[in-house]
Amino acid sequence: MSPGESLDPLPDTLILQPPVFHPVVPYVTTIFGGLRAGKMVTLQGAVPLGARRFQVDFQCGCSLHPRPDIAIHFNPRFHTTKPHVICNTLHGGQWQAEARWPRLALQRGASFLILFLFGNEEMKVSVNGRHFLHYGYRLPLSRVDTLGIYGDILVTAVGFLNINPFVEGGSEYPVGHPFLLESPRLEVPCSRALPRGLWPGQVIIVRGLVLPEPKDFTLSLRDEAAHVPVMLRASFADRTLAWVSRWGQKKLILAPFVFYPQRFFEVLLLCQEGGLKLALNGQGLGATSLGQQALERLRELRISGSVQLYCVHY
Repeated sequence: MSPGESLDPLPDTLILQPPVFHPVVPYVTTIFGGLRAGKMVTLQGAVPLGARRFQVDFQCGCSLHPRPDIAIHFNPRFHTTKPHVICNTLHGGQWQAEARWPRLALQRGASFLILFLFGNEEMKVSVNGRHFLHYGYRLPLSRVDTLGIYGDILVTAVGFLNINPFVEGGSEYPVGHPFLLESPRLEVPCSRALPRGLWPGQVIIVRGLVLPEPKDFTLSLRDEAAHVPVMLRASFADRTLAWVSRWGQKKLILAPFVFYPQRFFEVLLLCQEGGLKLALNGQGLGATSLGQQALERLRELRISGSVQLYCVHY
């Protein structure tokens, strides 16, 4: 696309907010499109050795005076004789009844990955891959448009994602693996070995940012003979996405084109019996057929093109 060309409008559900790396705390940011059921926020970092407390607030605005309502206040406290977590809601300047969890899943001096998963009626929280708590909404989730992080916490990355749409490949919590920006950085082209091939239930996760002047993007799976039975290709010239067979035949994927310059993206491939299911930015987009033996013979995942990669996981 040309430098001055305008972007086609996309539904809010297909636009992912880019991750933020090493924010200075206190940190306040707008949540693009606000919160809704089906979104999740990931927070990775570490708790300082001398930490007393920190809080993550999902706020209804960012004004200083008057203080905005806080729909969800997540507050780990380490300085008491029995470390614990408080969740609460601030409405009209008044705190409501506290909800307390006595067993703190976070430790001073330790790193963490916290996942906030927003459902229809409640928020669930996992810490380092394990369920920790759930908190029912006391204010409408649709009012939340701001994330605030305060207190004794070192944050390496904040991510904004959609829930994994693949029920078959999921568990209570969807794929919330950390973003990778630390050294060594992920170089493009990027190659990852698949020593045992792919098996049903396995999910490949690719997250990244499209470069300012993109030319192409390709995700391919190669077998023992270096054949490419699976290739996903985004064409920036005509804004199409397609499966490409090993013989070069294209099968267009009918979906809005999400690979725009300087926009964040997430590709999920779920392996199932008979092929691979595809999701882009949390939206399921059908499947491509491939026999189980062919899936087991796959040996390499390769990513190339005009992108910066933040996460490759399988």
